[in-house]
Amino acid sequence: MGDFDVTERIIGEAIYVHRKLGPGLLESTYQNCLFHRLKSEGLKVEMEKPLPVYFDGLYLECGYRLDLVIEDQIVLELKSVKKIKDIHKAQMITYLKLSGYKIGLLINFNVLRLVDGLIRLRN
Repeated sequence: MGDFDVTERIIGEAIYVHRKLGPGLLESTYQNCLFHRLKSEGLKVEMEKPLPVYFDGLYLECGYRLDLVIEDQIVLELKSVKKIKDIHKAQMITYLKLSGYKIGLLINFNVLRLVDGLIRLRN
């Protein structure tokens, strides 16, 4: 299955979760519900995957966690904020660089239409 196919499935499931729950809830609620939906669709999903920082030849555990990693290839960073800001995009790009994953989906559930809260980023 290609990256595009997987991202389309992820987006479809995120839309499903958003339609069922609506905006305004905690990020962790959307994370757990989306984790459940993606797992039930047969995708490999890791939640709160540790992200060490490589610095001066060492891997350091600094407490960073990736919200969701799908099929060992796509990072999901979930938000429930008024508006996605440039710092959120920069954070995702940094996560992609540190992790080595190529594709990131930044998803803000605090919107009326989920498509307005979706941003795809590439490393």
